[in-house]
Amino acid sequence: MKCEMAKDNIVLAYYGELPDELAGSLEHHLMTCDECRVELEMLQAMEPNLASLPMVEPSPNFLTQSRMRLDDALDLMPPRGVLTRLRTNFFVWMGHLRSAPALATLLIGVGFIGGNFVNRYQIAHAPKPIADKFYKNDTQAVIANVTGIDRTPDSELVQVHYNKIVPETIEGSLDSPEVRELLLKGASATTDDVRSLSVSMLANECKHGHQCAARDDGKGVRNALLVALRYDKDAGVRLKALEGLQPYIAQDHKVRDAVLDSLANDPDAKVRMTTVSLLEPVQHDSSVRQVLRHASTDDENPYIRTVSYQALQGSDSIQ
Repeated sequence: MKCEMAKDNIVLAYYGELPDELAGSLEHHLMTCDECRVELEMLQAMEPNLASLPMVEPSPNFLTQSRMRLDDALDLMPPRGVLTRLRTNFFVWMGHLRSAPALATLLIGVGFIGGNFVNRYQIAHAPKPIADKFYKNDTQAVIANVTGIDRTPDSELVQVHYNKIVPETIEGSLDSPEVRELLLKGASATTDDVRSLSVSMLANECKHGHQCAARDDGKGVRNALLVALRYDKDAGVRLKALEGLQPYIAQDHKVRDAVLDSLANDPDAKVRMTTVSLLEPVQHDSSVRQVLRHASTDDENPYIRTVSYQALQGSDSIQ
């Protein structure tokens, strides 16, 4: 077996696609050829690096174009000549002749290659985390501003320099840092629908305890919900923020103060009624009792006055 053919067979053997009749010839050649043995070692050394890289799924358009180009290339290939077939059959026949003395070596080589192939197959088909996908569309770019104008002297040619705003889309898990950062920005968007959906998703994540720890830098999901509860003009958004902050009323004084402020000052009666029920676990707190006492006498809604008074009576019985 010549080195040119041996190098092709090394690749086939590495991926477990080498016919059995050629394995013995390749094994014998590797025992006598240092150059081809180095080729195999270099190919094996690439495996750890390749296994550490994420598997990127090609787009449907790319697969379709590749199949079409492959079909065209196969159609253009000339038929195999008689000499080519004879040469292939000759090497197959020679492989059979050399296989008997090296049967033990062949079995070891096939076992190594087969185990390597099974390991690579398991790595390739192991569950992969959902990768974020970015979608860009330069055709929808909007002109943001004009930065400069140059005119060629004594001509009608003008160069206008400007910047564009290009819309983009990301697709990924709610646990993705990029997606979560965009949702935090969406919580303060000017569009009501975007702001409502962002706060709703963040509140649901906070309710289930997903990356909702308090932060001192004024950032994070819990701080975004506090801002929405205090300052958002949409009562529905404030209600969703309350839902996400509910698990932290007893342990986080900032959350408790924000809820008390909503009970005392929120213009929407439904929001105020919701805060009364959420404050039940901390009704014994003096600051909570003070706000409840104020709501039981001064709130314009009679139902809120009633439930606040009942909450005060319940806290008295607990004490």
